Amino acid sequence: MWSWLTKIAACLGPVRRHARTRKDEDGSDNGRGGVADDLLWSRDIGRHAAGEFSFAVAQANETLEDHSQVETGAAATFVGVYDGHGGAEASRFISDHLFAHLIRLAQENGTITEDVVRSAFSATEEGFLTLVRRTRFIKPLIAAVGSCCLVGVIWRGTLYVANLGDSRAVVGSLGRSNKIVAEPLTIDHNASVEEVRQELISRHPDDSQIVVLKHGVWRIKGIIQVSRTIGDAYLKRREFALDPSITRFRLPEPLRRPVLTAEPSICTRALHPQDKFIIFATDGLWEHLTNQQAVEIVHNNPRRGIAKRLVRAALKQAAQKREMRYDDLKKVEKGVRRFFHDDITVVVVYIDHGLLQHRDTSVPELSVRGFADSAGPSRFSDVTAIS
Repeated sequence: MWSWLTKIAACLGPVRRHARTRKDEDGSDNGRGGVADDLLWSRDIGRHAAGEFSFAVAQANETLEDHSQVETGAAATFVGVYDGHGGAEASRFISDHLFAHLIRLAQENGTITEDVVRSAFSATEEGFLTLVRRTRFIKPLIAAVGSCCLVGVIWRGTLYVANLGDSRAVVGSLGRSNKIVAEPLTIDHNASVEEVRQELISRHPDDSQIVVLKHGVWRIKGIIQVSRTIGDAYLKRREFALDPSITRFRLPEPLRRPVLTAEPSICTRALHPQDKFIIFATDGLWEHLTNQQAVEIVHNNPRRGIAKRLVRAALKQAAQKREMRYDDLKKVEKGVRRFFHDDITVVVVYIDHGLLQHRDTSVPELSVRGFADSAGPSRFSDVTAIS
């Protein structure tokens, strides 16, 4: 009964980041030619337990802060998208530990539930805070490193989605007249959202600076936009307070209580035949495409390379907003690119309902069939050219 858990646990060591990504070299979707984008990588198509998936990454920061992973076997699929900020340490830590915590907790409980997923998030948060505690005297700014965290688990015909921050999962479903309809499965934990600001104010009624409009952007304590993260230790515990001389992270007063939380929003959805695919993506995509625009692109185009197509659509919009051509944006170097767009990670998971497992066993059989992690070319053993 536990073979899917024990097999994955056993394979976590040897099955490391070896998936083949492809580097964009001709800049075209159909071989028509164009300028290469040296900061775009993708895996055009892969198999998971209930269909196919595609992922793509576009780098903007000097150091790519996004990490993502797809873990799949005979009867279950795990997707993780981690949008780091302040550095890549938190997103990398999540990629290395959250799935392992989920496996351990599922084994202990004999099933996957919302509580199991929530506990996996909590264990990951505590693990990263322990790392901060151990290393902060050598690297003080690790206390200001954090990450959004978006996870999807497909098991026994059910989709579990858990989220911290403003990455987003959107399902594309067929509605009336066979029209594809976008349905968000997550809540953006961002201070730009009125409901999030009200939640923060209600939790901190004695703090007039809990949300501040700074240069036209709502920020928590005038510093950060997202309200739920892994990491950002200095905004959660007083022991991780930073030196006030670091003006970028200076608080107006000492921390009295946590202003951020690692409590995820969780959605459980029984997958129905009209649910065709799920898009998991960092906010870098959603800054430039609406939910409906994204699902229509996926629905109206071939599966192969679909994540790359979404990323390119977002990059074209980013270029257009600056009144420039996409080919010119491709020539902009990492670091400088951050002034045009954020790091972008996209994973598209197609659901082939004939492959979904609906068995009533406590834990399904699962043997590892594939693993993919996106963290730029340095994290892959093989980088090849694509059209």
